[in-house]
Amino acid sequence: MKFLRRLPLSLKTLKHPFLLPVLLTVLFVQSRGDDSNVLDNDVTERMAEESHRQDSANLLIFILLLTLTILTIWLFKHRRFRFLHETGLAMIYGLLVGVILRYGVHVPESISNVTLSCAVNASPATLLVNVSGRFYEYTLKGEIRQGRGHQMQDDEMLRKVTFDPEVFFNILLPPIIFHAGYSLKRRHFFRNIGSILAYAFIGTVISCFVIGLIMYGFVSFMKVVGQLGGDFYFTDCLFFGAIVSATDPVTVLAIFNDLKVDVDLYALLFGESVLNDAVAIVLSSSIVAYQPAGDNSHSFEAMAMLKSFGVFLGVFSGSFALGVSTGVMTAFISFHFFTKLRDFPLLETALFFLMSWSTFLLAEACGFTGVVAVLFCGITQAHYTYNNLSPESQERTKQLFELLNFLAENFIFSYMGLTLFSFQSHVFNPLFIIGAFVAVFVGRAANIYPLSLLLNLGRRNKIGLNFQHVMMFAGLRGAMTFALSIRDTATYARQMMFSTTLLIVFFTVWICGGGTTPMLSFMSIRIILTLPVWQSSAAEDGSLRRCTKHESAWPFRIWYNFDHNYLKPLLTHSGPPLTATLPACCGPLARCLTSPQAYEVWAKNKTYTFIKIHWAKNPDVKELMFV
Repeated sequence: MKFLRRLPLSLKTLKHPFLLPVLLTVLFVQSRGDDSNVLDNDVTERMAEESHRQDSANLLIFILLLTLTILTIWLFKHRRFRFLHETGLAMIYGLLVGVILRYGVHVPESISNVTLSCAVNASPATLLVNVSGRFYEYTLKGEIRQGRGHQMQDDEMLRKVTFDPEVFFNILLPPIIFHAGYSLKRRHFFRNIGSILAYAFIGTVISCFVIGLIMYGFVSFMKVVGQLGGDFYFTDCLFFGAIVSATDPVTVLAIFNDLKVDVDLYALLFGESVLNDAVAIVLSSSIVAYQPAGDNSHSFEAMAMLKSFGVFLGVFSGSFALGVSTGVMTAFISFHFFTKLRDFPLLETALFFLMSWSTFLLAEACGFTGVVAVLFCGITQAHYTYNNLSPESQERTKQLFELLNFLAENFIFSYMGLTLFSFQSHVFNPLFIIGAFVAVFVGRAANIYPLSLLLNLGRRNKIGLNFQHVMMFAGLRGAMTFALSIRDTATYARQMMFSTTLLIVFFTVWICGGGTTPMLSFMSIRIILTLPVWQSSAAEDGSLRRCTKHESAWPFRIWYNFDHNYLKPLLTHSGPPLTATLPACCGPLARCLTSPQAYEVWAKNKTYTFIKIHWAKNPDVKELMFV
């Protein structure tokens, strides 16, 4: 009796033998329960291990996609092939993988442990199930379309390669937007700041409402002919207009930077693309916040519209102020504390990276828009904090954010191609798709041509028709449009918007992006060769104030004089020392706030200016002066 040998001593010497059958029964039931627990734990461990392997394989797919894209990009650059941009190439590879996963790979069916029917009145996000007194928690994965109940395993695999939309907003978008602000060519940007603001703010709002009105006409026609399978309101049309009005700054930057186009055209198109991303995300949030009083939440009400407008101004101004404030705070901290970290570039770069990324999360946590905050934080960091970093950290930060931007952008475009086949709730409506393409074209035209006509009335350097045609043609849609459309796909209207948005992004990146080079040649856009590295980097900050002084509007000339004389000396080691700009009565305070490095940089800048002026007057001694 091996079983009895394992019994405790108290059972072996039991004084009441008649209790032995009862105790044996209890122990037997307990042993069966223990065996059941062990079996459940083994099944759970096997499922967790299988899920881990599947997740690793899915991530490996995206890594291989990025690797293949990079190798092909190198081949294209080596062969000088410019008819297909790298983002379009990433989308093609994503499409191919999506086709393979959707139609070429099938997971063996195993539904022996699946309950195919359970009567509940709703679809809760979390479900607690009582199985023999033990509670199990289940989470909602999504709806299984009719006729696909037998393909649950394949759908599960496709869901595995579908990311949470918050991943795009909290992880992938921040480095893309920050890099756009951090790498901004400030000289040409601020020289055209008035026109850029007009295109980004007024033009985006015009484009949003023009697209919304055109789409509302198409949707009304679809209702009449019976081609609409669900609710689609005017607010949905405006939301669609807002998300497709966002152009892609990174794609435009890469194409125009490779081609070395005219600097003013580059600044206008890239500056508008950077800012209208921020405007589009705040505008879409304001449209979602439109809530008129009464039972009909989609009727027009003046007070509700004014409230949405107030939300737009409040969220944008709050995000702008938060981004600039954190950028200035980072500059102030780096001015006083980073000097002690200059001997440790790794720590300096790590602090800069974390403080920059925290701006996005802080804005989102405060109810503002992180995209706007991190954009203006990047511009502020480039203007102030960058000057306080050590030379090694300056180079590291530029390369770090350029790398993160490249990987995140290509990852998103690869995922776009994959999503065309992995997304489970696509709604493709031919009439809606045709209307969307017409509306996007008309909305872009309503943005560019009327505003250019008005801006030319006050511009010294006119925006020519060839520039306007290129800006009209090169308004590519990309990461921001995709991220805004995939963030909410719960309703029929949002699903149709998302499916149509994918097609718009594909068309603009492949056709418009690939045709940018022929378009520039056809419009006779002059190409400017870049300056040598030493001249472009050294002259950028030195000529910025002088350029804006002569070419910008008077409000910006006043701002740059104030910035150059007071803010830069207070927040950076560059610019004239405060002892040279503040009144004599503020001498003690100026000496207290001016660092020794500021005097050294000021002396070097004066020497460089003297050499440059002497070089201009005596061009025959170029080599001597720079030896």
